[in-house]
Amino acid sequence: MAENSEVKGIDRAAIFLMSLGEVAASEVLKHMDPKEVQSVGAAMAQLNNVSRGQVTSVLKDFCATVQEETGLGLGTDDYVRSVLKKALGDDKAEGLIDRILQGGNTKGLETLKWMDSRAVAEIIRLEHPQIIAIVLSYLDPDQSAEVLAVFPDRVRVDVLMRISTLDGIQPAALNELNDIMEKQFTGKNNVKSSSVGGLKSAANILNFIDSSMEGEIMDSVKEIDADLGQSIQDLMFVFDNLNAVDDRDIQTILREISSESLVLALKGADDELKEKILRNMSKRAAEMLRDDLEAKGPVRLSEVEGAQKEILSVARRLADAGDISLGGSGGEEYV
Repeated sequence: MAENSEVKGIDRAAIFLMSLGEVAASEVLKHMDPKEVQSVGAAMAQLNNVSRGQVTSVLKDFCATVQEETGLGLGTDDYVRSVLKKALGDDKAEGLIDRILQGGNTKGLETLKWMDSRAVAEIIRLEHPQIIAIVLSYLDPDQSAEVLAVFPDRVRVDVLMRISTLDGIQPAALNELNDIMEKQFTGKNNVKSSSVGGLKSAANILNFIDSSMEGEIMDSVKEIDADLGQSIQDLMFVFDNLNAVDDRDIQTILREISSESLVLALKGADDELKEKILRNMSKRAAEMLRDDLEAKGPVRLSEVEGAQKEILSVARRLADAGDISLGGSGGEEYV
């Protein structure tokens, strides 16, 4: 374990929870989403040689933070909605607002996030495609991509097109979804409207789909509705789009990926992107990468695409955490 001053981020959270004891720590974990629990749990499992000084430092910081809090009753829906929109902008804030303010009414959907993707597919496979689209729009894109991959080709295309054209959820559709969740997880009635779905949601899900399957889905969508297919494609962040990412953010991404994955991914990249990657590495690292690329023999296209997907997944995770900004078509950000 690092020195006191270097302990930060997820390790601090892990140390804090370990200090609380099993009962209190479990109560805290109940309020986290599946990915947060997985990350913190992994950090807790890897803790070793934690000094008394490190524990004391973490607890002191926590106490200092708590002492700054007040009991003012500012947590009204309107206040939270206004603050989040000012801080994040309308688009980014809307989904978060729904989860914060309406989360108590989506217990069934939240339960799905903890389940294996095949189990989710099994639960919703016989439902109307519109219901499937709503469920997948609510789940995280990577999980939705895994669920979508289980369905037959025809269903994939139908569901993805419905996701891309969702403009909020009508009460009737939500009541139907609520009935399903009630049967499966003892859900609640009278669910409020929630703004999920849309072109960005469809594009984000496709970003996590296997490359060959992604191409088949997009071809089918374009055959049915060329304009819709192009709109979805314009919003997708693909490997070549890394050319538009700022150099400092490229350096952040490079720190998170293995040299093996990078070599494989760059085997299928154009010269412009290769040079961008190389100039954002140290001279020695760049020389080693050039040597590895030259020494690497022919590789399967599926391996190259798999490595590129892995790097894109890291990039999107960093963007979601606010560590980097991903530039895409039309100068918009995809996070």
